[in-house]
Amino acid sequence: MSNAKKILLVEDDSDIAAFLSLNLKDEGFEIVHEADGERALHQLEKQHWDAVILDLMLPGVDGLEICRRIRQMARYLPVIIISARTSETHRVLGLEMGADDYLPKPFSVLELIARVKALFRRQEAMGQNLRLEAGIIRCHGMEIDPLAREVRLRGETIDLTPREFDLLYWFARHPGEVFSRLSLLDHVWGYQHEGYEHTVNTHINRLRVKIEKDAAEPDIILTVWGKGYKFAVEKAEPHA
Repeated sequence: MSNAKKILLVEDDSDIAAFLSLNLKDEGFEIVHEADGERALHQLEKQHWDAVILDLMLPGVDGLEICRRIRQMARYLPVIIISARTSETHRVLGLEMGADDYLPKPFSVLELIARVKALFRRQEAMGQNLRLEAGIIRCHGMEIDPLAREVRLRGETIDLTPREFDLLYWFARHPGEVFSRLSLLDHVWGYQHEGYEHTVNTHINRLRVKIEKDAAEPDIILTVWGKGYKFAVEKAEPHA
């Protein structure tokens, strides 16, 4: 088990936690369970983790606060929220706090396992790409630093969630190429499930608000009607 991915499962329902732990362990993951928010924060501070599966409604410190504190850590740590809070508002709030994924309860344990595996595949692929292409991308007044996972727009740092950064970085690496929503789910989220295309729309709309001069009339991330989206190729400046 020394090479097994180590996952912190934060869930206050003992039956759900036992069921998820059993199935995740069967897939070769090392699972540590905490039912209390304060104890989960203590675990995060004292040990190295590969991912966190996080319920929102917890005794002590709630899941959103835990997610916020994870995103203040120097090291990037993938987070999947699982919650009985199924409204779009809670989903968006969880993603804004920096969660990589959000699964509303009840959900299929097979889908959770697929999401966890996809998260690790995407993380490993991103790491390989960064080692090969560690340079900063400069376009449309932006500087996209893949190693620091930072974006500066006209000299100002832009606050992006992890998924928004991954989406922008993917687009910037493939200017002019048209991607369908299902294709973006596959490349950026690491999975492709029909019915989740609205997640792509939500992220693109929020990303446009942060990087476009006018989100209603975007110049950078363009809609290609009936096909998907593309990242505008920056026009070369004319020589004097």
